[in-house]
Amino acid sequence: VCHLSLMSLSLSLSLALLLSLLHLPALCLAHGNSGPTKANCHPQSHIVFLKTHKTASSTILNILYRYGESRNLTFALPQNKHSQLFYPFFFASHFVEGVSTKSVREFHIMCNHMRFRKSEVTKVMPEDTFYFSILRHPVAMMESIFTYFKSIPAFHTTHSLDEFLDNSWRNYNSSVLNNHYAHNILAFDFGFDNNVAAGAEDLEERATMAIATIEQDFHLILISEYFDESMILLKHVLCWSLEDVASFRLNSRSEKTRHLLLPNTAEKIKRWNALDWRIYLHFNTTFWHKVGSVVGQEKLNKEISQLKELQAKLANICLKDGGAVDPSQVKDVGLKPFQYGAAIIQGYNLNPHLDRQMKTKCQRLVTPELQYTDHLYTQQFPEATLLHLPMAGAAPLPRHRSPP
Repeated sequence: VCHLSLMSLSLSLSLALLLSLLHLPALCLAHGNSGPTKANCHPQSHIVFLKTHKTASSTILNILYRYGESRNLTFALPQNKHSQLFYPFFFASHFVEGVSTKSVREFHIMCNHMRFRKSEVTKVMPEDTFYFSILRHPVAMMESIFTYFKSIPAFHTTHSLDEFLDNSWRNYNSSVLNNHYAHNILAFDFGFDNNVAAGAEDLEERATMAIATIEQDFHLILISEYFDESMILLKHVLCWSLEDVASFRLNSRSEKTRHLLLPNTAEKIKRWNALDWRIYLHFNTTFWHKVGSVVGQEKLNKEISQLKELQAKLANICLKDGGAVDPSQVKDVGLKPFQYGAAIIQGYNLNPHLDRQMKTKCQRLVTPELQYTDHLYTQQFPEATLLHLPMAGAAPLPRHRSPP
């Protein structure tokens, strides 16, 4: 099965669906023997994670950062100490620090925000790299995006999400900077044209092509709503340990800024983000087929319980307040998450009496994305760091400097 050649995108999609129904890991479909299998299981250290928006991707980034740092792996970090790989421009290999200067012999992990372009990523990452990403239900994701990115032109003048959706094409201008966040953002992040209407004649064709391309380019697509299940599946396909995928939620909003949506609003979101909705439905199905074929329900339930127990133990050891707190209550400036839009992004306080080894471990678990990226850049490129001012907290909406 793993040596099937793909004759076309439509054939690729059909085969992927067939393999899912047969409970065979779809990662064999497009990647031959490059993905880990049960018969040949060794910890994977060449990894690309496409970091999507408002999908719990910051928590996964932290998992990858901790895994790589603890093993002295090299990250494909953004050039010039940026926090993103010149998103929303299509990714280009020279966006990575060390590529143009050829100062890095081998990159292990690429996981910062980018607009995916496989042909350029392969110029940076080794041939045996494992590719994965994560999706979130477009309804919940749109509610989060509207709150977090409220200042973008498409949302700025509207008082509510319903008001935006009722006049979406009037409020939305695809040529205006940052408006891509408002429409089919998942499709955009994966590198597809996100400007397609629900009633477009070619919607189904474009959705089929997008799904087939993702199936071909990625070994695994996780689902945010089933984060624990996703981590157990990821643990198995990467041949990692339970501790490797343990985490605390990062870049997560306070309940104060979450809004319940009416059923009618949810339907409007599905229609407005029709391309994302079709992509999500497909990979939500294949996700469960992969869980069944790779892990199995009994083992899944057992390992989820073990993961929750481990995370509760870590929280008891590491966290002063037992969980996340609002940013005003975070005592250590270095652990304060960046605040943007109307969202209140929570952080953590560490227990004060940790020994040195445990403090390092706990600190890595709760360090926000911007500070951790800055830390890794300083470690990997100490000389280049001297050329840049200390990062005071780069905005999630970058100023979109022209790519180098």
